[in-house]
Amino acid sequence: MTNTIDIIAGARPNFMKIAPIIRALEARQAAGGPLHYRLVHTGQHYDARMSGDFFAQLGIPEPHVNLEVGSGTQAGQAAAIMTGYERLLLEARSDLCLVVGDVTSTMACAIAAQKLCVPVAHVEAGIRSGDWAMPEEINRMVTDSITNWFFTTSEAANQNLRHAGVGEDRIFFVGNTMIDTLLANMDRLKPPTFWDELGLQAGEYFVTTLHRPANVDGTETFVQLLAAIGSGTRGLPVVFPVHPRTAKTLQDLNGLPESLRLVEPQPYLEFNYLVKNAKAVITDSGGITEETTVMGVPCLTLRDTTERPETVSIGTNELIGTDPAHLQPALDRLFAGEWKKGAIPEKWDGHTGERIVAELERLLVTL
Repeated sequence: MTNTIDIIAGARPNFMKIAPIIRALEARQAAGGPLHYRLVHTGQHYDARMSGDFFAQLGIPEPHVNLEVGSGTQAGQAAAIMTGYERLLLEARSDLCLVVGDVTSTMACAIAAQKLCVPVAHVEAGIRSGDWAMPEEINRMVTDSITNWFFTTSEAANQNLRHAGVGEDRIFFVGNTMIDTLLANMDRLKPPTFWDELGLQAGEYFVTTLHRPANVDGTETFVQLLAAIGSGTRGLPVVFPVHPRTAKTLQDLNGLPESLRLVEPQPYLEFNYLVKNAKAVITDSGGITEETTVMGVPCLTLRDTTERPETVSIGTNELIGTDPAHLQPALDRLFAGEWKKGAIPEKWDGHTGERIVAELERLLVTL
């Protein structure tokens, strides 16, 4: 047996999560460890700013395989990924398919692997929002229903898996690889090229990211949210890296708040510099709530549910909901200095990648 692991990456969030695993595998290889890996990029995201920059900045090697599926409908993308990955496994079988997160590539590769009796390990398993309108929630549920080994970020995720009937011997509470990446790069964060041009000063601006369909696909809702952000932030600059999905709606809008600063999607080091130095972050993302929690930055999430409840119960995040009227009172509390300080969840300590590789060695080699 070659003990080869396929590591699947398909979209921007995946890259932050696989980097610590690759780093830990390579360290073990250098020390004579038994595991080898094959990095498979599905090509689900193919924009250089959304993909290529992350490989370069995070020290991820060039993929061994790129399926180059490109954009398309969710079903079309999933079919292309499954077909491409199936072909790869038939040509050169691996011993394990390791998927991360909750994007289309996560689900599609897990299905293709199990159809060929290749076991699946899921990093960031067990998280649930309870909102079936989110494509990511469907991806999580399908992936976890056919996963062999579950690597989790929190006790809440462990509980979700237990309730679904997963045995304790298949659940491994290891921590958060995205936080591994953040902590490894904290001293490398750097201001974006527009920092001086926009006159940004630490603690004197906001960062916002919006891309959920419920928030950005409807013009009226989006306008109301932006207006609430503009008025609630009291004239401070609001830096808004625009997701491609959001850009389509913005083209049809007039009268944007004057404080809004629209910028291109930012590379990893620049984006997290912006987050670290912001007064607060206003977002509908999930992963950003984890990073703000670790950096101690207030976070206002424009969603009614979250798959990362520990960022609310322990961290700096608060669910504001999707009603624009709820934003003003929350921002008033922020300006009054009444925002919670927060703490860092258990095992979000920068060593998750190492714990995952140690378990993989045990599972694939010694069992």
